[in-house]
Amino acid sequence: QMQLIESGGGFVQVGGSLQLSCAASGRSYSTYVMGWFRQAPGKERTFVAGISWNGDRKSYSDSVLDRFTISRDNIKNTAYLQMNNLKPEDTAVYYCAVRPGPDAIPIGRKQWDYWGQGTQVTVSS
Repeated sequence: QMQLIESGGGFVQVGGSLQLSCAASGRSYSTYVMGWFRQAPGKERTFVAGISWNGDRKSYSDSVLDRFTISRDNIKNTAYLQMNNLKPEDTAVYYCAVRPGPDAIPIGRKQWDYWGQGTQVTVSS
């Protein structure tokens, strides 16, 4: 089993920034894709961003494009989500996810194998 631990969530005002981190440990794979999803109260968990093993492919949802940036450090087994110009609608629990393999970044949550426990992001106006 692979374990994922998210950190970096918190409260921020509209227009502010936060950086989330996701550290992977436990079972190792030769390659794996990392991603971020979010779930607001009463809503489905939806794809936010994903990054391939070597970082050359990135995918974003339309709602965060040009505001969020995903990156990773394979030496630290850690992915990051830099969130800028935050809006109230970004308020959600953010989950890190891992899918073994080099570069496929699916947007469906069922296609990801491992999940973190989530970190709350609250954007206040």
